[in-house]
Amino acid sequence: MNKPTFAGFIPARYASTRFPGKPLADIGGMTMIERVYRQVTKALDEVYVATDDQRIVKAVEAFGGRVIMTGSHHRSGTDRCYEAYCNSGCKADVIINIQGDEPFVDPSQIETVKGCFEDRSTQIATLVRPFDPSRGFDALFDKNTPKVVMDNDMNALYFSRSVIPYVRGYEWTEWLDHARYHTHIGMYAYQADILQEITALPQSPLELAESLEQLRWLQNGYRIKCGVSTCPTIGIDTPEDLEQARQYVTQLND
Repeated sequence: MNKPTFAGFIPARYASTRFPGKPLADIGGMTMIERVYRQVTKALDEVYVATDDQRIVKAVEAFGGRVIMTGSHHRSGTDRCYEAYCNSGCKADVIINIQGDEPFVDPSQIETVKGCFEDRSTQIATLVRPFDPSRGFDALFDKNTPKVVMDNDMNALYFSRSVIPYVRGYEWTEWLDHARYHTHIGMYAYQADILQEITALPQSPLELAESLEQLRWLQNGYRIKCGVSTCPTIGIDTPEDLEQARQYVTQLND
């Protein structure tokens, strides 16, 4: 059986409540979207930026990247990826959705998610990270860091903004001593036909409750295979995060 082929799509919106224009933010003399793109091309030959803004189109074309214009109505990066995939002429078996605000995404993470499709029954794949207990309880309870539990075959059972699993019989201050926790890394990969199916689904009650799109897929019976990555990442959600990223680049260049 032939190995599956892969293509990467990087959703990038200009409008953002907390940080407008984020993809074009300068990090050490290079826009964030260019940094993401260049990191992704270390692991994938076919890469596209999916955007709804001409300023991002021009920026990507300026550094020689592939870019697809999409509508501005999409409710998630998955939906934007699907439109871009349909308009790109891409024939890859598996579409990988890489966040456009991870300028230091590690190519090994992409290789890990690709590895999930060595099992040809895999429909959707994503990444998880073992939670480091030294980060403490505030980090574990952070609602902006979704947690995930898996079965013995590394298929996701559930994602939640709450702490899962709950450890019965112990005070929450002791939970880290009695359970292993994993947090979710927001990279997805989908069989192309599965991507078409899941973008046609209406939002589910669990998705609406937790504001996590992957719960829509689980609630509709799709399997999500999880690969494990221990690579640190720097996601850019705010101008403060951008300053940290700039300091990181400065340290790398020293």
